[in-house]
Amino acid sequence: MCLRLLASSPRTRAQLADALRRKEIPDDVAEGVLGRFTDVGLIDDVAFAQAWVRTRQAGRGLAKRALASELRRRGVDAETVNDAVEEVTPEDEEQAARDLIARKLRATRGVDPAKRMRRLVGVLARKGYSPGLAYRVVKEALAEEGADVDEFAEDPDMD
Repeated sequence: MCLRLLASSPRTRAQLADALRRKEIPDDVAEGVLGRFTDVGLIDDVAFAQAWVRTRQAGRGLAKRALASELRRRGVDAETVNDAVEEVTPEDEEQAARDLIARKLRATRGVDPAKRMRRLVGVLARKGYSPGLAYRVVKEALAEEGADVDEFAEDPDMD
């Protein structure tokens, strides 16, 4: 059962343990199987977390906060999560936000400027970016496009 699950996609130890529990496999048997799979390298939460961060950050443009949340939901321990997301530099995170907004700008052309700003900042917020970074990236992207961004007052609470 574990081999079949691993053949379809990488899984964490916790995900496999949950699957075994749902099939009512006795805990001692499940622990033995999971231990053996870990020993031979079929289960590696550290490698899983690192690969997850690389692919989800590049492919979906997720910020560290969103990546960490996804890993925790998959049962990866806190230390491994922290180590994996620390590989994403602030520059990587900002570039991912810029790339995401560049893709979304076209879809909002012709929309009221204030509504456009809210929508674009909302896109980044849902991806886990801080309000300050989201606002700054969107404001810069709109300015490069020629929009009048002076009407959007700086929010002192944004960092």
